[in-house]
Amino acid sequence: MMDERQMPKLSNYRWIILAIAALLDAISSYIQFQISALATQIMPELHISPAQFSSLLMAPMLIAVFLSIPAGSLADKFGAKKIVAIGCVISVLGAYGRLIAHNFVTMMIMLLLFGVYMALLNANTLKLFGTWFKQDTNLAMGVFFASASIGIMLSQVTSPMFPSVEAAYIFSSSVLLVLTICWVLFVKDMPAGEELPPEAVKQDRAESSMEFFKTAARSKKTWLVALSVGCGMGASEAFSGILPQAFVARGMTPAGAGMAAAVGTIGSLCGSLFGPALINKARKAKPVMMLVTLLGGLLIAMTWYIPIGMPLTIALILGGLFGAITGPIMQSLPITFPEIGPKYAGSAGGLVGTVSLLLSYCIPVIVSAIAGRNYALTFMIQGLVFVITIIFMAILPDANDARRRK
Repeated sequence: MMDERQMPKLSNYRWIILAIAALLDAISSYIQFQISALATQIMPELHISPAQFSSLLMAPMLIAVFLSIPAGSLADKFGAKKIVAIGCVISVLGAYGRLIAHNFVTMMIMLLLFGVYMALLNANTLKLFGTWFKQDTNLAMGVFFASASIGIMLSQVTSPMFPSVEAAYIFSSSVLLVLTICWVLFVKDMPAGEELPPEAVKQDRAESSMEFFKTAARSKKTWLVALSVGCGMGASEAFSGILPQAFVARGMTPAGAGMAAAVGTIGSLCGSLFGPALINKARKAKPVMMLVTLLGGLLIAMTWYIPIGMPLTIALILGGLFGAITGPIMQSLPITFPEIGPKYAGSAGGLVGTVSLLLSYCIPVIVSAIAGRNYALTFMIQGLVFVITIIFMAILPDANDARRRK
């Protein structure tokens, strides 16, 4: 076992890699949630129904279901930088294309194009961060996770400040263009001096992208990570999506319900940023992860019964905190598996991304079908699904043990 003094020295350049990736994640959420922040202007302009509006909001995530697996496998073969760079170029075209989208179909196409780069980037963060951050991969994942929350909050605050929808589109698209240039100019697949040996390069080139994926798909532990992340994401997505409606049903005004629902984002931000570092300090990660997951699930399940006011505010912040701590750690786990490692990390990340996104779509639908408008039952089922991830955590290797062995 490798102790802390034997951990490899990490290149300071890793912070540039993380900064560019996190900013790309933040602007992705910013652009996606401009649809929500500007809904009162966009819906009449496009003549769309609420159902069509929801489809537009989720379009950038939908494309990831289809691209995550090929994105990871191609990056294993050709490198994450090239694959993500191609996606960024496509996404810039889609982002600017919103300026000429004046109906539902055209806007849907543009938002699907825009979502390409995040599908490719999300599938390869494990490979990229694992290569640059090694034993600290989960810390990088935490910052990356937190950047999405920052992007959502900034979008909600700043989008209404622009003089027109077009001005808001131009600003966000131009930021994405600048970050795309930064990615092309400054991102590197590997630190200096860590290139693969010639024989390994030849072997990589001989392997097809499908062979990379097949290797990752044969890892039972990677499937367990995918199911765990999917159940956690699905429960969290369902919970966040139903909160405003549930709070209105409890007597809040729509504005108050929206503000209350946003409170949980504060906890999620803190959990993503600081949770992995705190768990790294523990001798064993698994007991801590299982405990915070249990607490998070209980808070979700009891949401309907917690008194409105300060008790509910505290519960939402703690729920967001406990709910976000384990996500970055679970996402970074496959690269520590002997059968995956850095070589197949892209394919493993693509597999985890596809399965987790599918579950994120399916779980809210299933919960709604079972509970209907019974919000108390809805929260209980969501809490139960969230707690189910403990089963997968119990089976998988301890994250801290795996990190020390790397």
